[in-house]
Amino acid sequence: MKKYFLLLAVLTTGVVTAQDVEKLISKSEVERIEKTLSSDEMEGRRTFTKGIDKAAAFIAEEFKKTGLQTWNNSGSYLQQFAMVRPKFISLTASLGGVSLDSRDVVVVTCQPDINITEKSGYEKVKIAAGANLGTEARKYLAANKNYVVIVDTSFAKTFSTLTRMKSNIFKTDKSVVFILAATDPATYSVSAKHEITEMPLANVVGVLPGKSKKNEYVIFSGHYDHLGIMGKDRNGNVQTDSIFNGANDDAAGTTAMMVLAQYFKKVNNNERTLIFAAFTAEEVGGFGATYFSRQFDPAQVMAMFNIEMIGSESKWGKNSAFITGYEKTDMGKILQANLAGTDFMFHPDPYPEQQLFYRSDNATLARLGVPAHTISTTKIDVDPYYHKASDEFSTIDIDNMTRIIRAIALSSKGIVSGKETPTRVNTSDLR
Repeated sequence: MKKYFLLLAVLTTGVVTAQDVEKLISKSEVERIEKTLSSDEMEGRRTFTKGIDKAAAFIAEEFKKTGLQTWNNSGSYLQQFAMVRPKFISLTASLGGVSLDSRDVVVVTCQPDINITEKSGYEKVKIAAGANLGTEARKYLAANKNYVVIVDTSFAKTFSTLTRMKSNIFKTDKSVVFILAATDPATYSVSAKHEITEMPLANVVGVLPGKSKKNEYVIFSGHYDHLGIMGKDRNGNVQTDSIFNGANDDAAGTTAMMVLAQYFKKVNNNERTLIFAAFTAEEVGGFGATYFSRQFDPAQVMAMFNIEMIGSESKWGKNSAFITGYEKTDMGKILQANLAGTDFMFHPDPYPEQQLFYRSDNATLARLGVPAHTISTTKIDVDPYYHKASDEFSTIDIDNMTRIIRAIALSSKGIVSGKETPTRVNTSDLR
């Protein structure tokens, strides 16, 4: 009954205090979700396993209980997509009637057979000397168009690195053909064969529609995949416990996102639309966040709170966390201002050498100008449990983790209500 009257008071006044947040976000609920996601039953939540499917089903059911809507009213909280892994079989190519060495051609495709000439309708472009080969190549791959890309021979020593872009591709009917050549003749032909393996994946996404600013989005996210079952750790050490539970990485961030969904649904005062996303495949390349980000016009995303590894104290102790890319927008300052009167502190990222701003699931939208940041506490340089089987529920500081979630809820109120909007990331400063 007390909770009912508290909620009624919040809904009536529209004002949420630190005391309200403390009552609406309970330690017991944080513990319940965290313990479930990091349990042995989830088998370490490795991508492409039954364990991660169990985790996705659990998150989806929690979204349903919370009362979230599905993305684009799809009827499912699972945002399904596929990665394609092509295995090279054969290739023949010519440029201006002259046969090419197969090492001078890289075909990035999801098609088992590709046979093209200058009459096939592919747009022909060039990567000139002095350009950034990787950046330019990724630009053409992300455009989802058919391209023949002539790569200047000054890149002869690094051209083979483009084959890495064939390892995992988002399923598409478009192809990009890279040709290392000194000239740009009018005619060409390329024939390639690949064995195609499709690998299904799914983010879990729930929506809380905004009241007056439905087309302005605020995203709360965490990745729910981890390393699964492994006989050895990444240093080659034999494991007596083979399940890498990923309690901190990133059941903690996913738990925070789910608890925040419950909180904002109860408070029911979001003018902007809130998106709650559990990303897949972060550990194998950030594919879930990349696919998710492509569903948005970045101009409509007002902010992104990506939450990663908040199950331990930060280097400043309890009641604190850091924000990656703090200096790139004023979002951190907005959040801290909303915490006035509390003892919680958000700090700039103390580990710039780790490049965390570019390594986590915020990066795709940040590179498009969105004030997208990751909130974390992990001492990444000395974390004793990072990517080890010992990253278990017993290592999580649930009390401190609950305080961090409450701080995110309280500090985000101006952004969620539409009264505050962080500055955009200057994309010219990003790699």
